[in-house]
Amino acid sequence: MEEILILRIYKAIVGILGIFGNTLVCFIIWKVAAMQTRTNAFIFHQAVIDFLGATVTLLKSEIPLPVPLPNNGLGWFLCHVWVSNFALFLFYVMSSFNLLVLTMERYFAIVYPFKYHAAFATRARLKIAVAMILCWLLVAAIKSYLMLIFEQQNGTCVSIPGSKAIGVLTATVQYILPVGVMLFAYIRIGVEMKRGAARVGPAPAQHPFGGANAPDMAESLLRARRNTFKMLLIVFITFLICWTPNQVIFLMFNLGWKLEFNEWYYLLSVAMVATNSCVNPVIYAFKYSQFRKGVRSVFGCRRGRDTSGASATMISV
Repeated sequence: MEEILILRIYKAIVGILGIFGNTLVCFIIWKVAAMQTRTNAFIFHQAVIDFLGATVTLLKSEIPLPVPLPNNGLGWFLCHVWVSNFALFLFYVMSSFNLLVLTMERYFAIVYPFKYHAAFATRARLKIAVAMILCWLLVAAIKSYLMLIFEQQNGTCVSIPGSKAIGVLTATVQYILPVGVMLFAYIRIGVEMKRGAARVGPAPAQHPFGGANAPDMAESLLRARRNTFKMLLIVFITFLICWTPNQVIFLMFNLGWKLEFNEWYYLLSVAMVATNSCVNPVIYAFKYSQFRKGVRSVFGCRRGRDTSGASATMISV
């Protein structure tokens, strides 16, 4: 249980908001058939991960540990999985890796559309599932060292010295490399979309017979992709704000900086990482037009169903 009252209150708020917000995201994507696209499959997965992260955040903040820890399998689990923060950072890091995969899905769809369509021409669902499973396995392997640097001593769970080199490698793999790849991808996507806008140019107002012509469809596709790109870019920037302080502190610690893990600035950095598990639904609500249309189609105006369906079709291509 969190001993600092203000952090306990903050984590409780983050946990509750994360649980309800990400549940709403999952429900909308599951309920609205037009939203069940490849991109939204990864957004759904992101919401599931953030839901689990928010749940663990809330439980760790509110549920006290038994004192002393039992000398059995439960005690081993509490020490090596719970107290070590393996369960917590498994979901936190998994969220960042899923964002990486989601970013790369958009990158290949926009920058290399023909190769993208060829890759997903068959067994698209299976390939998406395999990508998600590989992410889970990779993140579990990365964070497994946390279980090795804690042990039970006289009914308590204490940390033992770990390899600084492994810490530096972990920070590189779980933060520096994903951030570098995503930054490159967003720059390339932005450049490609600017070129696409220049190619499309101003579209005619309407087809002579009242239907949509090729320039209209191209402009609508570009507009839908631009909306998704802006939304994901905000998600990425939010991820940077939430994660950077913690990872800088962690990297400096492994490079020799003396750090006590109960210092306020470290605890604040962990709280900022926790915040990342509840902010994405807010971003979707304000910046993802397809999600807003899905919400309206489920809870309010049914007119949103047709437009959301058109938008979803355009985003999925």
